[in-house]
Amino acid sequence: MASGLAALLDDVAAIAKLAAASLDDVTAAAGKAGSKAIGVVVDDAAVTPGYAMGFTPIRELPIVWKIALGSLRNKFLFLLPGALVLSAFAPWAVTPILMLGGSYLCFEATEKIYEAIVKTAHDDNQLHVAELALSSTQMEAHKIAGAIRTDLILSGEIMAIALATVADRPLGIQAGALVLVSLILTAGVYGVVGLIIKMDDIGVHLARRRTAVVRWFGRGLVKAMPVLMQTLTMVGTAAMLWVGGGIIVHGLEHFGIRFVPDLVEGFSHAAAGVPGIGAVTSWLAFALGSAVVGLAVGAIIVGAMHLIAYWRSSTADV
Repeated sequence: MASGLAALLDDVAAIAKLAAASLDDVTAAAGKAGSKAIGVVVDDAAVTPGYAMGFTPIRELPIVWKIALGSLRNKFLFLLPGALVLSAFAPWAVTPILMLGGSYLCFEATEKIYEAIVKTAHDDNQLHVAELALSSTQMEAHKIAGAIRTDLILSGEIMAIALATVADRPLGIQAGALVLVSLILTAGVYGVVGLIIKMDDIGVHLARRRTAVVRWFGRGLVKAMPVLMQTLTMVGTAAMLWVGGGIIVHGLEHFGIRFVPDLVEGFSHAAAGVPGIGAVTSWLAFALGSAVVGLAVGAIIVGAMHLIAYWRSSTADV
């Protein structure tokens, strides 16, 4: 009996050790996968606050919560099962899908730059009239739906990048890593988004306090909000270019097309020679080179889309 109990305890201990080792593997894989997807995460955090702005303060956090729930639904109902099916039955498709998603990011960023350059007052007035035609409830639902659609693209890129990072691990480790990445990044992104959109309210509250330093800090938060939103827009656009371009560069390298990857990597290696900060300058050079590639790819897609739109309008007029 004692020997049987001892054997049982040994088995339990062995199972516990195995579970702990698996958990360590999942955590390590999730950390590696999450770090690879950080550029898309920056973009996600930079893009989302705009969807919750313009509403009464009491509705801002509920809107962020609804978008976060939609993000989790995107990840767990669609993207995670799809990623695991790809990993099990069509691992060769991961890189092409990543490149398609990267091309979309490049297109989005380049389209934003194009619109910022050529936007007219007429376009702004049309948009304003269209928005006024919606009730506040309809506007909220419209904004949330748009944010969730954008999140689907960005979350798809995060999941694809994470999957590519852990593709050589067992399927169970892949699933655990993707679940962990999904939960941590969603909580992190939408926690930061919630803090950003409430920053002006926090500033107003602090500006009413008795302490002079606290009032000064509160007023500073309120004044910094427009600058922060503008900065987030620029950072988000830059992140889309360097992430999308980087994905395309790595994809071309994967398929043996070396010319563009060699140029970007050569630029990065040359920048690594700066004494003391070589690692930083090397990364910046690679990001810049990737962004240039992303801008070129985005410009081609934007040009093609506008040519198609022009051709359709011309055909319709005839």
